[in-house]
Amino acid sequence: MNSKITNQLKEKYEAIDQDYETYLEGLLHSKPINYWDYIQTDSLLNLQIQRTVFPDEMVFIMYHQINELLFKMILGEIDQVANSSEVDTTMFTSKLMRISRYFDMLTSSFSIMKDGMDVDQYNKFRTTLTPASGFQSAQYRKIEFASTELINLIDKRFRDTIDRNSSYENAFEHLYWQAAGKDYKTGKKSYLLTVFEEKYKEEFIRFTKFYYGNNLWSKFKALPKEAREDKELIKAMRHYDYTVNIKWVMAHYNTANHYLNIGGETAEATGGSEWVKYMHPKYQKRIFFPELWSEKEIQEWGTDI
Repeated sequence: MNSKITNQLKEKYEAIDQDYETYLEGLLHSKPINYWDYIQTDSLLNLQIQRTVFPDEMVFIMYHQINELLFKMILGEIDQVANSSEVDTTMFTSKLMRISRYFDMLTSSFSIMKDGMDVDQYNKFRTTLTPASGFQSAQYRKIEFASTELINLIDKRFRDTIDRNSSYENAFEHLYWQAAGKDYKTGKKSYLLTVFEEKYKEEFIRFTKFYYGNNLWSKFKALPKEAREDKELIKAMRHYDYTVNIKWVMAHYNTANHYLNIGGETAEATGGSEWVKYMHPKYQKRIFFPELWSEKEIQEWGTDI
């Protein structure tokens, strides 16, 4: 065995008070890795459980599972920026463009949903999905929390007046997506929103506390002045913001509209959410990095699609 590798192995295991020869002996008994075990192919292909007999339901299930895998990839990229104490423009730009490519894939893939399912089949099997909704994707909510300051996710109606030093609990009650299932006059929440919060609210609050100063926008603002003026980084920031909050959202919106706008009448989503009000970017003006856009661009956000 190469002596350099031997020495490196010894150093590696001695650092954790382990005998490296024991690990070498273990290699005598281990099986060679293969593709299906490494990727866990059998497990992965057994995660699609239909609720109906309609074949296009399988498309619907797998499409959303692929989305969740991509969301996990996105969170992994953001996590590397959040946990790095030495973020520079090269690393920041690279990560943002990776994330944007993932969202480009998510955006273009909506044609699979829009054009890849029979409308009649969808409108039959969707009734069995009630009250579940894609609104309940916890990973997507985490992507938002990890991308910007909480104030930029507050419902547009309250963004200018809410106390910026408000508690996480109060801020959470005024997030833009609460509009999908909350009557602000009575405070009553839909079942969709209630069960979502029962499962994830505490986890979300812990998550947002960590990302208070570690979200992408805060990380950017903490960079030296010269870095904040880097043209490539600014371009990457704007590209990510536009890709997520206009292109991807509108692809989602148009797909929902294709299936839920029947005969000129807008049907209710499976979870009962008022999806038009909270989804379209022109209403909520969700912008991760507001200071990188002109006042005119902000005013016209989402109106040119």
